[in-house]
Amino acid sequence: MITVGLSAFKNKRVLLLQGPLGPFFQRLAQDLKGAGAELTKINFNGGDLLFYPRGAVIFRGRMEEWPAFFEQLLIDRKIDIVLLFGDCRPMHRDAHEIAYRRGLEIGVFEEGYIRPDYITLERFGVNGNSLIPRTPDAYLNRPKTDITPTVNVGSTYWHCASWAVLYYAASALLRPLFRHYRHHRPLTLWEALPWARGVWRKFKYKVLEQGIQAELVSVFSKKYFLVPLQVHNDAQVHVHSDFDSVKQFIRDVVSSFASHAPADTLLVIKHHPMDRGYRDHRRLIGILSRTYGIQNRVRYIHDQHLPTLLERALGVVVVNSTVGLSALHHGTPLKVCGIAIYDMEGLTFQGSLDEFWRQAQGCAVNRTLFTRFRNYVVENTQLNGSFYRRLKVPDSCAGLVWPQSVADESVPGIEEQPAMPDSSIMKGHR
Repeated sequence: MITVGLSAFKNKRVLLLQGPLGPFFQRLAQDLKGAGAELTKINFNGGDLLFYPRGAVIFRGRMEEWPAFFEQLLIDRKIDIVLLFGDCRPMHRDAHEIAYRRGLEIGVFEEGYIRPDYITLERFGVNGNSLIPRTPDAYLNRPKTDITPTVNVGSTYWHCASWAVLYYAASALLRPLFRHYRHHRPLTLWEALPWARGVWRKFKYKVLEQGIQAELVSVFSKKYFLVPLQVHNDAQVHVHSDFDSVKQFIRDVVSSFASHAPADTLLVIKHHPMDRGYRDHRRLIGILSRTYGIQNRVRYIHDQHLPTLLERALGVVVVNSTVGLSALHHGTPLKVCGIAIYDMEGLTFQGSLDEFWRQAQGCAVNRTLFTRFRNYVVENTQLNGSFYRRLKVPDSCAGLVWPQSVADESVPGIEEQPAMPDSSIMKGHR
């Protein structure tokens, strides 16, 4: 779907499930129709209906009725390809299992592995469900390739916020029409409050945290460990890791740091910008810091310049975040505590978290491996563009830069289309 581009959808019957917040799937449908595809879209709630108002199939049944409804639709419409956003949503997990069992192609959209100018479209699954090879030799045996320069997307925060407000408002107002639907987060008008709170906190922390970044990158340069947090409901935490919450991750990291990190190092915990309005971990971090007697060695920050922090950090600890790839780009030692496509020898620290604090300095990133891995990811899973803000590019209503040529030659050391695993191993089906 990536190496071939839109021609992969020619004469195919494509089914769209839920997309990202906003009109992206409606615009994508126009691209696919222009390539010769026949489109079917399913709407599950008022937000879906708002952004795809014409020609969609409406599902208003109960969750237990969904699998049979979906499978019958696949049969009736003779679907070839199923496209969806995120493979861990409850209704998408059921759909994925059925589509795979029936031998259909599955394409999963997700926020870009490579930020900020890409989105992900991957065959079968993403993140912990990805088919991307996880062995260094698969990339070291691969010929060197160059990546085409991207078109800059720019800031998408306000676009995303606007689509979110509209989506949740429509879902709340039209709830009587979809009373059996269950979303992965509350679908009420009250969801506007966290976004408003997030804007307030953004300005608040800009004032309160003045001077923190300057201190970190000067006085404490190469003397602090950076821990970027995930959003509270991220599947990377709840599905693709052994943590049951971001709070548990924080507890484990602070405990391990207090017991094993060198006494002259700091622990810098950075809040996720998209979680700013939903969670505040200051109290928890304060309690843990006092409990372990390290209150002078812990910083909790929000909106500092991440690339600068990564460049000056002694090491980085993540569950599974795109920040991990950014850390590797800067050559910063990285410890992954969940399941990540880039967690392999030569890129990340393979020992325990307790060991990482003292051994990070000797953990070098293999630059050749990283470059070839990153190029493979871009070539096979990334599209230049955004879900929330269209690029001004020709021949794409969705505002995406689609590849124009077909990749006919297989890549030594990597299967062009990796064999799909048994669907029971998907983390979303545990």
